[in-house]
Amino acid sequence: MFDNGDDIAGPPVRRSKIADLADWPAPEVRSTPGVALEPVPAVTLEGDRTAAAQREFAVLLGEFRRTAVLVPLDGAGDLWSAEQNGVRWICAFSDEEALARFARARGDAAREWAYQAVLGARLLDVMVPLLSGPAGVALDAGSEDGGMLFPPVAGIVPDAVAVDLGGMR
Repeated sequence: MFDNGDDIAGPPVRRSKIADLADWPAPEVRSTPGVALEPVPAVTLEGDRTAAAQREFAVLLGEFRRTAVLVPLDGAGDLWSAEQNGVRWICAFSDEEALARFARARGDAAREWAYQAVLGARLLDVMVPLLSGPAGVALDAGSEDGGMLFPPVAGIVPDAVAVDLGGMR
């Protein structure tokens, strides 16, 4: 009798080629007697750190874009923002506790804070271009860990409203 997999709880798990590579054993490093290994240049290590930081930020940006965040509303019902050094920052918070910490840090915890849940992608792609001048998003301002800034640069906000960094990216 053949087993057609009727007892399997879910669909088969498909593995990618990258997952297969993770299972490969690391190549064995062999040294030749009497030959010293040269140290890795610091430039390479620094480049690796920069690349790792860029990958980490890209992951955080992707997560932010897919997440609904809380944006306080001002007295007119507009998204609350603040200006610093010529950049307008839409203030967004990951949850009500983060918004409450911000209110306490401002000495404004007694008042009622109206807010709206907005998808991070909508803030960056739709709301930022509606503001005059350079604008970005400040996530969890006033947090113990310092929060996160999504500045008005290409790759984060639409290119049409991104600040030109003079060829530096």
